[in-house]
Amino acid sequence: MILNLSGRKTLQIQTPEGVVFNLTVAGLFTRFLAWIVDGVAIMTASSIIGTCTRFLAIISPDFANALFIILYAVISVGYGIFTEWRWRGQSWGKRLLRLRVIDASGLKLQLSQIIIRNLLRPVDLLPACYLLGGIFSFWNRRGQRLGDLAANTVVVSIPDTLVLNTQSLKEAKYNSFRDYPHLESRLRQRVKPVEAAVALDAILRRDEISLEARIELFRQIAAHFRSLVSFEDKVEEMITDEQFVRNVVASIYRQTNSRQTPVSF
Repeated sequence: MILNLSGRKTLQIQTPEGVVFNLTVAGLFTRFLAWIVDGVAIMTASSIIGTCTRFLAIISPDFANALFIILYAVISVGYGIFTEWRWRGQSWGKRLLRLRVIDASGLKLQLSQIIIRNLLRPVDLLPACYLLGGIFSFWNRRGQRLGDLAANTVVVSIPDTLVLNTQSLKEAKYNSFRDYPHLESRLRQRVKPVEAAVALDAILRRDEISLEARIELFRQIAAHFRSLVSFEDKVEEMITDEQFVRNVVASIYRQTNSRQTPVSF
């Protein structure tokens, strides 16, 4: 964890491929605004349900009240679980404020983590308006509330430009092209930034697609790179198409004289 020039907390996330991103931890005020947006969405849904249950009150007021309480509890907790799972760590409020829940270790966000952080939300709300959660987030070096600590998650701001710490790529064991500087030079000259960004995005999202689609995706990306640059057989020996794409991405973003390179998506 480091502080950026604006004094905000910055989290360094290293992917299994050795790519390091510097991500800005979401501020308390921004998270509070996102919570307000989500609260409005929950209250709107609850209002609709309340209108529907009023018709049942004609038959049984007690049953109508009990049903409303149960449905409200389901919505208040289920809203966060459903939206964050559906939109990969984002609710309506987080989408509007450009925030995202991620795994604190840079791994794929699991459904169990989303469930845990949302089940503990009522605790963070105590005694009111996220006071307890806000205190923990303020003093925690990664801005985590109790639910985030239990789920090992972090809420970060989504930047227009992701910053890669390419210094870590220099000694990456998977980068088998580093012994062939002429190939790396050709790759940097011939591969367009948008093509490199697509390849990097495919690497980061590889766990989100089926095995068959994953194999085909990396086969096509690897074939495209091979059409741009001629590789020696010994360079590609005993590596899969996915490993080949990883090596290409590492070679493109690894630069000798620069520690960080911005990557725009």
